[in-house]
Amino acid sequence: MKINFSRQNIYLMAITLFLLLFVLVFSFGVLIPEGKEYRIKKAELKKENLELKQLGDFSIEKEVILQKLQSDNLHAIKAFATEFNPERFEKQHKSFFSSLSVSKVSKSDDEEEFSVYEVNTTSEISSPKSFYNFLDALNKSDWIIAVNFPISFKRDGEMISSSFTMKVYNNKESNSSN
Repeated sequence: MKINFSRQNIYLMAITLFLLLFVLVFSFGVLIPEGKEYRIKKAELKKENLELKQLGDFSIEKEVILQKLQSDNLHAIKAFATEFNPERFEKQHKSFFSSLSVSKVSKSDDEEEFSVYEVNTTSEISSPKSFYNFLDALNKSDWIIAVNFPISFKRDGEMISSSFTMKVYNNKESNSSN
């Protein structure tokens, strides 16, 4: 039995084999390696998107906490930026004392984020209760003030003389702009 192949059939068979070989080489040489790389990149992207979402959620959570803290401590934030004025201090707190004098506002060592002023204060009070009322009022004042110990109390007839130093803290940026 003799199979008769025409030239057209052989030509068609050669082109078919060539195309089949080309498709196989292209698939194994290009598509399959690119597909593996695509799957790896897709997995990395999914992982990074998950991390980005977690960081975004964390950022939003911290922003809410920051806003709450800023609203709760608005008075302290404003006090931090207010420049200390000894005359205004005396005027605001004179009601707690029979006499009050603030002297020697000297700039002491600056700390990292704020300037520190040391203030010597002498006063006369009729009872220790007014002094403690003064300390409570300092927490609500326009400045951030720390009263340093020791606080010296001396009885002088009906009055009590007191002397103490205070440290007033100001934001460095508000001081440099003035």
